[in-house]
Amino acid sequence: MQGCKYCISVVDKNEIVGVAMVGRPIARHFDDGFTVEINRTCTFGRENVNSMLYGAARRAAWALGYTRIITYTQADESGASLRAAGFVLVRELRERESWYASSSPHGKTFRDPVGTGGVPRKLWECVRAK
Repeated sequence: MQGCKYCISVVDKNEIVGVAMVGRPIARHFDDGFTVEINRTCTFGRENVNSMLYGAARRAAWALGYTRIITYTQADESGASLRAAGFVLVRELRERESWYASSSPHGKTFRDPVGTGGVPRKLWECVRAK
């Protein structure tokens, strides 16, 4: 994946039960060299695996010298796993025509090839204590 910084997994009894991809922030105004974004997580539904992934991603970010880690969820998701890993809700974002649409009223809007547009989202962050 372009912009990928690192990937992590949760293993139980020699079986991968969850993975996360962390990379450069998609929004260019967050791409300051000190911030990374959790771009994807995937689990097989086992309890607490998402919280483990978010916590491990945060610890790895701190170990690599980053001071802020962000991610997005859909508005209807509770964010319980994120809160358990120390993240806080920063803002709720209105729906866009697509995930690729710019938040700027002057930005370009691209056709969404996978049909994920029209989804209100939430922005979460965890900032390293100084």
